[in-house]
Amino acid sequence: MAEDNTSFSEFMDLDLDTRTCNGVRQEKQLSASQRRGYSLCRRKSFAGFVASKRNSGQEEGDYSWCCCAQTFREHSAIHKHVARTHDPEIQRLTQDAYQCLLNQLEEEAETQQLNECEAEPVDISAWIPDTRHISEEQLQKGPGKVLLYYRYCQIEDPHVICAWQRALCEKLHLTGKVRVATEGINGTVGGTNMATDAYIDATRSHPLFKMEKDDFKTSDGGAECFKDLRVGVYKEIVPMGMDPDVVSYQLAGAHLEPEEFHKEVEALLAKADENNDTILLDCRNFYESKIGQFTQCLAPSIRKFSYFPDYVDQNLDLFRDKKVLMYCTGGIRCERGSAYLRSKDVCKEVYQLKGGIHRYLEQFPEGFYRGKLFVFDERYAISSNKDIISECRYCGSPWDRYQLCSTRFCCQLVLSCPGCRQDGRTACCPACQTKGQNQSQASGPHHKEECECTEGRPRIPQDA
Repeated sequence: MAEDNTSFSEFMDLDLDTRTCNGVRQEKQLSASQRRGYSLCRRKSFAGFVASKRNSGQEEGDYSWCCCAQTFREHSAIHKHVARTHDPEIQRLTQDAYQCLLNQLEEEAETQQLNECEAEPVDISAWIPDTRHISEEQLQKGPGKVLLYYRYCQIEDPHVICAWQRALCEKLHLTGKVRVATEGINGTVGGTNMATDAYIDATRSHPLFKMEKDDFKTSDGGAECFKDLRVGVYKEIVPMGMDPDVVSYQLAGAHLEPEEFHKEVEALLAKADENNDTILLDCRNFYESKIGQFTQCLAPSIRKFSYFPDYVDQNLDLFRDKKVLMYCTGGIRCERGSAYLRSKDVCKEVYQLKGGIHRYLEQFPEGFYRGKLFVFDERYAISSNKDIISECRYCGSPWDRYQLCSTRFCCQLVLSCPGCRQDGRTACCPACQTKGQNQSQASGPHHKEECECTEGRPRIPQDA
């Protein structure tokens, strides 16, 4: 596909412009470049499936294939059988292959964006604070914290902000992730208390953002909570897969302070046995809500926030004439998520929790949110109460501490208790465990791939 000179954004538009029907992509809605990429993945998936049915140990030119207890001795016959009988499997393999392609392109695009950010020749010295009163030891050693923040605002030249943020974080020895776009900035960084305080002051002093100190959510941690520093320019500051010019944060639902949200949830729970017209909606991914959520919420089993628009589209009747209370980790996903839901014009009212779960737990650590709060760093979760609402993948005992799947090529998270881990059950599913054992001697570069354990979960769940 390199000869097409196709950009990453064109391919990623699959997730923002394509809708699914029972898990099948409607290719007619894709651009020409996207169709070529998707068709290539389908051809490869089809060929791979046919090849897996070929009988081994045959002489050159004497081929046969065995499938569904039948033997086929001609290419046309096995191809016709697979096309007629195994189309669902081919579709699934194609979607997995295409998603892997998108993941690879995303990594390449991030690297390119970071390089562009580094190469931008701008004078940012006026926005870099004077830290001569702070020793290097204070910036690198001692108690620390992790910051979480975002600000939607119009940024004319995001590459300038990107270069400034990178220089600022490097000077303060911060690690983490910062996304910059024309629609604003979204970041989570870790460092010492002295360094993070200096970062807050510097970011607040920039005339674009007009932020208050309260806009920065904090938790115990430090630079060790992130592997490195990644600052880049993107189309969206949170990847929902919708053009910000089409679905803007300015269309977001009304913000409720934690106290107001708490009262709404309290009222909802009080009417639990009645025919309620209110939905408490978790906008996060399934692995986040698995270890912590609000009591009696609707938590869609989606793997990425970019699937949220499809989820709404395929479950519109669920929201029709309902009052919706939305929440997420820090509030940013609700900004765009509530805007998209409101654009469908089916809900009676749409509200969102201001500051997200993070702010709610500061005021109501023993409130209606139970379990841990998932965070996107090496900690994986932070807690405010002792409830454990999830269980070990293998033995079913209460457990809520994620670790990465031990299989070399897998990027899934697994809940495996100490006892099961000691027994060697460290993969996210039995199939992946077997795959990991078979690849234990493999070498070469690491490439993300979809885990086999995701096959049983539909990409877009039908909850209506």
